[in-house]
Amino acid sequence: MTERRCILSGDRADPEGLVRLALGPDGQVAPDVRAKAPGRGAWIGVSRAELEKALVNGKLKGGLARAFKTGDFTLDADLPERIDAALRQAVLDRLGLEARASMLVTGSEKIDVAARRGQVVMLLHAADARPDGSRKLDQALRVGQEAEGSDLAGIVLPLERDALSMAMGRENVVHVAVTDQRAADRLAAVLGRWQSYLGCANGAPSRAISTGMDGVDAGGGVAADQV
Repeated sequence: MTERRCILSGDRADPEGLVRLALGPDGQVAPDVRAKAPGRGAWIGVSRAELEKALVNGKLKGGLARAFKTGDFTLDADLPERIDAALRQAVLDRLGLEARASMLVTGSEKIDVAARRGQVVMLLHAADARPDGSRKLDQALRVGQEAEGSDLAGIVLPLERDALSMAMGRENVVHVAVTDQRAADRLAAVLGRWQSYLGCANGAPSRAISTGMDGVDAGGGVAADQV
């Protein structure tokens, strides 16, 4: 996909880091995080706080009207919350897919061994993981990556263990290790987009041990489809 142009700032950004909004047949504006809905769309790359501000002051409505080439649409006050929920679900769905493809390792002991062998390319911790358990695995990760003394560490997810366990179909998932680079890249993409929206954009890209993920730009502003 080509870059999308920001309606508000004129900036261009990769659509993988943005969220598409679609105009439904009923005139309802809805999140289209998979960018699959037909017709015209608008792309946002701002944080939730910025989006809520734009919703209140009317800038979002104006940007959408230009993108959709019509002002005949319904913009609900809970749109920011619905986008958050859709991005969260996209991360959970991706975790489930990677788990079924055997790209993930769970269980502290198994992760510790894999990390020290240099087999872990991304390490994830549940939001309610015990700090001492996370620190132990972070140290194993640094050992395996020959990065002792650095600040290399796992990503603390905005998800608790119950949500992780349900998404992956496993019991008591507190820590997750990714052992395949392509799987790590896929997870970093969806997670980084959600973290950007939550206002913590540096999480996934900076902590992935991928040579291609550092400095991923989630973009900014609201962008229209270039059709």
